[in-house]
Amino acid sequence: MTQHTCKKLTWALALVICSPLAALAQTDTIATTAEMDSLSPIETLPLNTAPVAEVDVPADLWERIRRGFAMPDLAVDQVQDRERWYADRPDYIQRMTARSSKYLYHIVEELEQRNMPTELALLPFIESAFNPQAVSSARASGMWQFMPRTGKHFDLKQNAFRDDRRDVLASTRAALDYLQRLHGMFGDWHLALAAYNWGEGNVGKALARNKRLGEPLNYTGLRMPAETRMYVPKLQAMENLVANPDALGVTLPTIPNHPYFQTVPLPRDADVAVIAKLAEVSMDDFKALNPSAHRPVMLASGTPHILLPWDNAEIFQRNLESHDGQLASWTAWVAPKNMKVADAAKRVGMSEEELRTVNKIPPRMLIKAGSALLVPRSISHQKDVSEKLADNGQLNLAPEQVLRKQVVKARKGDTMASVAKRYKVSVDRLADWNKLALNSSLKPGQKVMLMLPGKAKKSKAAAGKKRRQTANKPG
Repeated sequence: MTQHTCKKLTWALALVICSPLAALAQTDTIATTAEMDSLSPIETLPLNTAPVAEVDVPADLWERIRRGFAMPDLAVDQVQDRERWYADRPDYIQRMTARSSKYLYHIVEELEQRNMPTELALLPFIESAFNPQAVSSARASGMWQFMPRTGKHFDLKQNAFRDDRRDVLASTRAALDYLQRLHGMFGDWHLALAAYNWGEGNVGKALARNKRLGEPLNYTGLRMPAETRMYVPKLQAMENLVANPDALGVTLPTIPNHPYFQTVPLPRDADVAVIAKLAEVSMDDFKALNPSAHRPVMLASGTPHILLPWDNAEIFQRNLESHDGQLASWTAWVAPKNMKVADAAKRVGMSEEELRTVNKIPPRMLIKAGSALLVPRSISHQKDVSEKLADNGQLNLAPEQVLRKQVVKARKGDTMASVAKRYKVSVDRLADWNKLALNSSLKPGQKVMLMLPGKAKKSKAAAGKKRRQTANKPG
């Protein structure tokens, strides 16, 4: 580049940088090339190169979480009690925090985007010890512990093929939506957390009671169950532990402040084992990131994306492109009518035990019509499962009827057909039970054996209660 060209560029840059000032004093005069050339390099306008402020980004995720703490501290005796409990269990803390390392970065990112306190990133420690497979005795599921009904309200699909209450992305989105809504209702994070544990209706009633009695309208002033009474103190204790682990004699494992996983498209239905193999990750690691998949296959129309460790995402895509074998060995089948498990298994070419195991069908249950079941793919059926079935397929079961032996006497003029019609059984079955021909004649008073649905036996307690009620009747 010549000195002449350099002069021109320097002047042009100066004009661009000073354009706001030039706009304030516009004239009709335009500098000629000769005039520009007459300027020496020393006379050119200096570039405004103000130093860029350095951004202090913490390398450790715990420090990033500490900087986002925004809730008022809760100072009650239960907090100290939980602090001691955590401090006395270093192995438990290590297991919990090791599990959390896969998910915490994503949760913190979501909280910061919503301008929510980062204390909430610690809530899964309290709910599930950061176990996305956790299921409570009340049927709450996932690391955020959604009940079935609440999960459905926040669009967490629960069907025959997946349970989004366990899905890392979907459940986190739903939990933060719910917490934001609760905070909007009560205007207080402690009350919002109480409602997350106890239910918004219960917290609302407790606040209304306190208002009537002139009592405090805050978390510590409410009457609530013991579990909810300890709920926020547990979170406060966990916050204190993260804020100053040395003071409690706890060592937190380092969690780097960068993403653990990537979202990767799943273009076709694929067995979980095949996906893990193509991604070169263990089954345990894959299931930890994709815990909503509780069947041996993932259906692309229902789960169009999977989560993989950052370094394995590219490996999966590369191996998938070069893979020329079968991706899925399973598909979905809809039962055309109410069926016994054995009959359904025979229809789809499986053993009864295998069909029960894969679809988690308990004993003594019938498969109801319209139920969606996982069955092996056949050569004639290689299409991926439709979005409608993948999103809405349900396995509906009904108790299998217990048949009990009953002997009746034939009436005058009875035939096998008339007896079968009277007791609503097939003539074929009636003939089989009695070892008689279909057209056998029946004599009046002849004993005929039937297998009819029996009534459930009453418990001894129920029978005793009925006797007492009968004995106490007047007259």
